[in-house]
Amino acid sequence: MTQALYRKWRPRKWDQVIAQDHVVKTLRNAIQADKVGHAYLLSGPRGTGKTTTARLLAKAVNCLSPDLANRPCDECKNCSAVNEGRFMDLIEIDAASNTSVEDVRDLRDKINFSPSEGQYKVYIIDEVHMLSTAAFNALLKTLEEPPAHAIFILATTEVHKIPATVLSRCQRHEFRRIPVMDIVSTLKTLCTEEKIDADEEALILIARQSTGAMRDGISLLDQLASTGERITLELAQLVLGTATNQLVIDMINAIQASDTSRGLEVIHRALDGGSDPRQYARQVVEYLRNLLLIRMGNDKQVDATKESKDQMQKHSQSVETAALMEWIRLFNEAINDIRTSWQPGMALEMAFARAVEGSQATASKPVIEKHTRQPENVTAAEPKVAATSEPKKVEPEPAKESVREQVKQTKTETAPIVLSSSAGGGITAQDIQANWNTIRAEVKGQRSQTEALLNSHKSLQIKDGALVIGFASEVLKSKMESAENLDVTRKVIHHLLKVDLPIVCIVVSGKTSSSSVGLDVDADGIVGTALNLGGKIRQ
Repeated sequence: MTQALYRKWRPRKWDQVIAQDHVVKTLRNAIQADKVGHAYLLSGPRGTGKTTTARLLAKAVNCLSPDLANRPCDECKNCSAVNEGRFMDLIEIDAASNTSVEDVRDLRDKINFSPSEGQYKVYIIDEVHMLSTAAFNALLKTLEEPPAHAIFILATTEVHKIPATVLSRCQRHEFRRIPVMDIVSTLKTLCTEEKIDADEEALILIARQSTGAMRDGISLLDQLASTGERITLELAQLVLGTATNQLVIDMINAIQASDTSRGLEVIHRALDGGSDPRQYARQVVEYLRNLLLIRMGNDKQVDATKESKDQMQKHSQSVETAALMEWIRLFNEAINDIRTSWQPGMALEMAFARAVEGSQATASKPVIEKHTRQPENVTAAEPKVAATSEPKKVEPEPAKESVREQVKQTKTETAPIVLSSSAGGGITAQDIQANWNTIRAEVKGQRSQTEALLNSHKSLQIKDGALVIGFASEVLKSKMESAENLDVTRKVIHHLLKVDLPIVCIVVSGKTSSSSVGLDVDADGIVGTALNLGGKIRQ
């Protein structure tokens, strides 16, 4: 049976470990100074070298080379035994399969036996976060004070699941994702040694698909090499189910142009061409992220050729930062939705449709977005008019200002956000209430946190052309007043009811309920105060 490339080319010496110099340097110095710890915790993403480093440490502490700086030498009998998997004093335990307390007790009983071949018995516990709570508790004392001949090396991809009592007993090392160009360099070396004919563009694609995991990159290369053909970019895209970069660009252009027909055609062309829906969504997110990085002046963080960067530079100038952030959010959510959808392409289509709808809304009111500002320095009891852009500081107003006075002042100070011709044109709180479930459902599709806040409202009123939403606490009010929550709600109301309403959030008494919705009363007047104290109006 042919050995997998990632196993065949597993590093055997410290200098072969890729892009984890911060870990390697610390461990090599410990070996050289003969100050090896009794317990280590190696954490980080999959395929970044945790188990490899654990085996190298096991080789180093049992290496027979007289020069400590040269350990592991990879030549002595102990190093050879570790390489061939027959070293008796290296015990590897898969915690995913040995999770019970009985397994740990068995380990604890055997650990007292002296090493049979080397100086130390090394226990490597992989995926240690899978141990049960009882198993961790059984391991604690042994982990803190193991026999002088025993060393524990724990490895995990989910360090947040490790109990603090275990973390405090270990020397912790964090592994990082491997940069794309480091993976490409390693793949080139493998291609030369294994006589694999591959184009550099294909290797770059493989490196990006591996998302920082060297093992994934080598496995993908092994998969493509098994085709027996020259590994070209086209072959890599076909086998890995990725779309061409042009299809991604066509998608972004369709969103900008609000061309729904063209955008849906691009999606179907990508999927019909064999692209994996989740992979295509990832590529769209990656391209949008690159545009955002370039627009924010961080083009050095973009892994792309000079020609691609030049194209992205031009593309980024035609898209607003806020739009890029919204599109990234939509397609990033689509990646998760695809997993549970009965129709894989539907999540992509929904993300595209919402992105187009957002672009149309932005294009229809550019002046509003540019000039809107939001008053600050208002006390907790004051209502605040919704704003959809960056707030600017204004002079504080009297603490007891009414909703009516504040709305009027906002209209005066921020003339561009005066309601559209259709706004306030007969719209009532009853209209809002009649469509409230529809409004919430639409908001939930765009931002579930906002819908949860809307569901917690205590009252709804239309006052002076503004929608006044009452909440039972200052906490809920302040959360709803975030720019993103207000903007989503306002856009949904505009989309469904064709009316552009500023949104005012206020704190009302906990006794007030949505039964007071639609009452045309002054919130600061006698009737409004009575309602907030739990009163009811009888007909």
